[in-house]
Amino acid sequence: MHEFFSGQIDGWGMFQGRNGEVKKRFYVDIDATHEGDNVIVLDEKFAWADGSKSQRIWRLTKQADGSWKGTAGDVIGEETGEVVGNTLHWNYLLELPVEDKTYKVNFDDWMYLVDKDVMLNRSVMKKFGVELGSVTLSMHRNNESNDSK
Repeated sequence: MHEFFSGQIDGWGMFQGRNGEVKKRFYVDIDATHEGDNVIVLDEKFAWADGSKSQRIWRLTKQADGSWKGTAGDVIGEETGEVVGNTLHWNYLLELPVEDKTYKVNFDDWMYLVDKDVMLNRSVMKKFGVELGSVTLSMHRNNESNDSK
């Protein structure tokens, strides 16, 4: 996982309501940098199909036991992640803006490294234990920019 999150990463995704209907589509440009051997910074710039834009900056720190801890401006507290084989599993509480309100929602986030340059991400979003919807994201390392670094 550490090797995947290095350099430029392009991602395409969608949010689906609990009935499966696609509600939002997006593109995300991720700039992944390292601070030493144990910290990864992910600067995610989102371009939504409706023309809106947003940004999230993750700071991920590898723990002595091999797990990961992460923080971001809209994540409440600290997320925890565990790597098993090619799979990374996260759980976190996110402040999600919807129109003029902000909701605290739980994310159960699964990331699957398909090969060295492709990762698939599937997240289920819940509030009070009720599924609100899911996010599906395909991430691809931009080898041209990664090879030039």
